[in-house]
Amino acid sequence: MTLQFLVTDRQLRVQGDPLDGWTSVDATRKFNEPGSGSITLPARPEILAQLQPGNRLVMIRDGAVWMAGPMEVPTDYAWDLSENAGTGTVTVNWSDDLATAAGYITWPAPASAWTAQPGNTWWEATANAEATIRNLINLNCGPGARADRRIPGLVLAPAAGVGASTATRTRFEPLLEVCRRAALGGGGLGFRIAQADGGLVFSVYAPRDLTRTARFSIGLGNLRSLQAKVSAPTATHALVAGTETEGSTARTFVERADTTAASSWWRVEQYVDGSAETDADGALTADGNALLAEQAAPVELATVTTDTPQLRAGRDYDLGDRVTVALPTGIEVADLVRSIHLQATPGSGEYVAAVIGSPEATTDPQTVRVLRTLTRRLARLETR
Repeated sequence: MTLQFLVTDRQLRVQGDPLDGWTSVDATRKFNEPGSGSITLPARPEILAQLQPGNRLVMIRDGAVWMAGPMEVPTDYAWDLSENAGTGTVTVNWSDDLATAAGYITWPAPASAWTAQPGNTWWEATANAEATIRNLINLNCGPGARADRRIPGLVLAPAAGVGASTATRTRFEPLLEVCRRAALGGGGLGFRIAQADGGLVFSVYAPRDLTRTARFSIGLGNLRSLQAKVSAPTATHALVAGTETEGSTARTFVERADTTAASSWWRVEQYVDGSAETDADGALTADGNALLAEQAAPVELATVTTDTPQLRAGRDYDLGDRVTVALPTGIEVADLVRSIHLQATPGSGEYVAAVIGSPEATTDPQTVRVLRTLTRRLARLETR
C-alpha cells in the first residue's frame, strides 16, 4: 500500500508538502455520483496552513490519482487532555470533483442570463445519450457555459461514441440527476470528472464487461466477506402521464413494462409524471424506461475484497465495470461495480469493499433513497 495526499488550489496548484502523519483515511468512490472521503491528520501548523476554503485534496494510490476534489470540511479540529494529544488532530472531509457539477441546475436557455430565462420553456434533446450528457455538462458548467458558471479548468474528453439514442427534457432540475437519467436511457452509461494532465476532464464511457477476468471468490483468495440480497422490484410497469396542455383536456399516456420481472415476481405499477406533453420525440417512453431501470429487482452484493497481484481495484477493475462474484453456495452473480470503499491506517493497511448490483444497490438507508426520489419528483413539479 502506497498512499499520498496533496492539497491543491482550484487551479490544481500544489500548496505545500505532501500531508504526512495521517492516522486514518476513509474514501468511497461511486458510479455516476460524487464520492466522499475523510482523513485524520496531526494539527501541525504547516498542515493547517494548507487547509483553506476552496482548496482541494488529492488522494494518490500507488502513483495514480484515486480520488480528488474540493474539501467540504477543511478543518474539523479536536484536542483533549490525553498524554499523546500534542497539538491535537484535524479531520478533513472532501468530495471528488464530480461534486462541483452537482451544485448546478439545468437552465432551459443556458446561453442566456438568469434574468432572461424564458417562461414555460424546456431544454430538449433527442440524440445519442453520450452527446446529450456532454452537452448538459458543457452548456451548464463546462467550457461552453456562461463565464460565470464555468468550473475552472474543466474540459471535455474526446467523445467515446457510446450509448443509444434517448430523449431528454429538463428545466431547473439538478444537473447530475438529468445526466443519470440520460445515462440509464442510453444503455447504462457512466460519466466522471477526473484529474488528469493538469486539469479536470469530464468523460462519458460504456461499462466494460470484465465478468471473465474480474472474478471474486473464496478460492481465488480475493474475497474476505460478502452479504448478498435479492429483492422484489419496486416497479414492473411504469404508467407515464404527459404534462397537461393549458386549455386542453387531452393528455398523453404511455405504458412501459418489464414483463420478465412481472412474470417472475408480480405486477407492480408506478405512476410517472412525464417530462413532456406528448411522446412524439420519445420523451415519455424514456421517462418510463428510466424508472424501470432504477426500480428493477435489485441484486445487492456488499463485498469486502482483497487486492491480489492478479486483481486490483483501480487497475484491473473500476466503477461501472461488470464483474463476477462467486458465492459459497455455488451461485455466481454478475453485475456492475456501484461503489468502491477504501479504508486504511498505517498499521493495518488497506481494506477495499465493493458494492455490486443494480442501480438501486446501495449502502444508503431506505429513508435516504425515498427522500432522493421525492426530491426529484418535487423538482419536476416546481419547475412547471
